[in-house]
Amino acid sequence: MKEITSVSTKKISGDTRNNWIELLFVTKKRYRCFRKQTHIDTCIQRLKELESLGFEFGEFGFSDNHVHFQVNIPKKYSLEEAEIILKSETAKRMFKNHPGFRKRYPKGAFWSGYEHYQSIGLKNFEESAQYLRDQQKHHHVNIIDDRQQTLDIFPPTGDAA
Repeated sequence: MKEITSVSTKKISGDTRNNWIELLFVTKKRYRCFRKQTHIDTCIQRLKELESLGFEFGEFGFSDNHVHFQVNIPKKYSLEEAEIILKSETAKRMFKNHPGFRKRYPKGAFWSGYEHYQSIGLKNFEESAQYLRDQQKHHHVNIIDDRQQTLDIFPPTGDAA
């Protein structure tokens, strides 16, 4: 799995707090939806796009049925509002990019109601990051890299002779 790190100390304009939280989202009925790299990439990509709203992300750790991640929540959002935004936006993207999930989740609820969060601050940041990096080993999960790859055996297309 690709390691993603964004441990910057930049502050959001007007926000002087350190509000780093480690969140845990679990899939509905604990279905094992994160066994393929494309599913993981879709979730990470959508979360990273939410940085435009002021969120800042650190490490991500995926197991087969849940994700742990570090997020600095902007001052304008409560923890509950942030959780709703993050869950709803990632669920929408998962259903859009992977239409087969609609069969498993016909009512459109990708994430379960379970929640866990803890404040990590800067003192426990690296300890939390190491825990997230070890998720696959901790849960004995092997992620299948199903991303499309190019083959070098075919010549490049171009001039038709």
